[in-house]
Amino acid sequence: MSPVQFFSGTALNALAWSLFALIPLGIVLLYFLKLRRQPLEVPSTYLWNRTIEDLHVNSLWQRLRQSLLLFLQLLFLLLLLLACFRPSWRGSQLIGDRFVFLVDTSASMTATDAQPTRLDEAKRQVETLIDQMQSGDVAMIVSFSDTPRVEQPFTDNRRLLRRQLKLIQPTHRTSNLLGALRVAAGLANPGRSGERNSNDIAVADALPATAYIFSDGRVPRISKFTLGNLEPVYVPIGSDQCHNIGIVAFSAQRNPEKPDRLQVFGRLQHFDEDASDDNDGADDEGSSRVEVALYLDGDLIDASQVDVPHSGFGGLKFDLQDLNQGTLMLSIEDADDFQVDNLAYAAINLPRPAKVLLVTPGNEALLMALGTTQAIGLADTVIAEPDLLQTAAYRKNAAGGKYDLIIYDQCAPDEMPQANTLFIGRAPPVGWQVEEAQAVPQIIDTDHAHPLMQFVEMGNVTIAEATPLKPPAGSTVLADSDVGPIFAIGPRAGYEDAVMGFSIVDIAAGEVNTDWHIRLSFPLFVANALRYLGGSSTQTVGRTLKPGTPVPIRSETAVPALDVENPRGDRVRVTRDGLGRYTFSETDQIGVYNVYAEDSDDASKQFSVNLFDANESNINPAVQLDIGYAAVQGQATWEPTRRDGWKYLLFAALGVLLAEWYIFNRRVYL
Repeated sequence: MSPVQFFSGTALNALAWSLFALIPLGIVLLYFLKLRRQPLEVPSTYLWNRTIEDLHVNSLWQRLRQSLLLFLQLLFLLLLLLACFRPSWRGSQLIGDRFVFLVDTSASMTATDAQPTRLDEAKRQVETLIDQMQSGDVAMIVSFSDTPRVEQPFTDNRRLLRRQLKLIQPTHRTSNLLGALRVAAGLANPGRSGERNSNDIAVADALPATAYIFSDGRVPRISKFTLGNLEPVYVPIGSDQCHNIGIVAFSAQRNPEKPDRLQVFGRLQHFDEDASDDNDGADDEGSSRVEVALYLDGDLIDASQVDVPHSGFGGLKFDLQDLNQGTLMLSIEDADDFQVDNLAYAAINLPRPAKVLLVTPGNEALLMALGTTQAIGLADTVIAEPDLLQTAAYRKNAAGGKYDLIIYDQCAPDEMPQANTLFIGRAPPVGWQVEEAQAVPQIIDTDHAHPLMQFVEMGNVTIAEATPLKPPAGSTVLADSDVGPIFAIGPRAGYEDAVMGFSIVDIAAGEVNTDWHIRLSFPLFVANALRYLGGSSTQTVGRTLKPGTPVPIRSETAVPALDVENPRGDRVRVTRDGLGRYTFSETDQIGVYNVYAEDSDDASKQFSVNLFDANESNINPAVQLDIGYAAVQGQATWEPTRRDGWKYLLFAALGVLLAEWYIFNRRVYL
């Protein structure tokens, strides 16, 4: 708000203002000269005292006596005078009469650069807009992270809107604005949507609406979306001077050269855009030194210092004795503006070989890699030919979650199984697209940070023919080439599918397609696949998920239900479905989850949930939102307006006049 401003307008000229200013002086003079003589018979001594007082009244110069009526009359004229100056102040206003308040509740909104958090600041600003709603205005509140939630449907009840606004809670999930925009677009564009095949909330007639988006803007770009009658207003939340260093990867595995040792790896990323550094522990101007501690079941077991360059990465490694069970926690001890990514967890389970099904027409190179001593210890592998995919037994086992990992070598099923998958030389039947095969692609980059590619070097691998891949949204490219991605992994409803766009051996042609199988990195890759995709607890670390991801749980015995204990200590019962699966979907909290058999106190396995999302950890507010073909610029305030104060002064003057009238009449009649 700007200070109050005054302006005279054209109502009075300079002479009129001068005459108006003489009115208060005239009232004071009337009080000096006011005489009311009444004939009274009084003692002589009293008469002489009143005469002296009359002389004082008629005197030009004398001290002004205290008079409440005089004060009220002067105050009345002062208020009128101020009203004529038309005082006003700068404020803001809502444009339109139908509003949708979209409130971001993703993990980045728990950042503390806005006190106490960004979400609290967003709720405060929404409440300010609710207070400005006029009679007849309606509004709805939608919170969103990776999925939208209608907190309050359209209503003109401002008290109800405020109450539902206060109930909004933060989450540790990632952010996706598309679902929330679909809800808002269903109002403004009935009968059609901003995107095909969406479930909009629609009305009978077109009712244009204004969507106020309160977010830090750390959302994926939204393409192929039409706003139509929806008018977006993006209000950025957060400071552009925020500071954050987060954990983006954390894993543990046995040392292949020393099986009795456990190697713990961590990766940190510096998200500050400013090259200047205000961290006292920095080695140089372009990096920050942070303290990192490793805990086992809450006890400190090791610590280290890591130098992380601005807009760069820093790695660390711990060597530990082999562990059978427990919880590892990696913690950044230094404070910053975003605490969620300062912690990462890894669950250590008791050893259990993974259950793997290999469907292949006869790939000797792959069979040899699965026959090594290490692979045999990691998994119990069943080998079958592609004809198995057409049998009822396979369909039942695949749908019932019997296997942890199914490897499809040069074949593909009609439907995706309830298991992680590895496709070699083929693509899954849904979600993935491929381009035309290309000869002799050159591998130019591999993602060594991913557990599948640790210790795997492919720079010296020759491939005769490969098919470039177009993986679904949210996928990670593991190997990129000059013709496009040829190896990637993507999520699928609690599972992951790894797809290689090239075969090892072309069985149909009887030709070797690559020399990778004679390299040392190939058996290492197969072992990584058995550990990561197979979920073998012989890898020591259980599965890690992102917040909100459903997780399938496998039980050694067909019990009616399982109990899952979340990081807060609450237990949630998960019942078995008709296919014998247990699916747990309440993975909203960062931390380790324990799985128990029904009514048991001994945990059978663990899994962890970590943020591990660079887009969410980059808490610098975005300057604009890209929605379809529109670039919505962020604005710190909404529509400005000037609010007049002369009406309030006139009401105050009327109140003073009534008070003066009451006091005067009370004196007369008492």
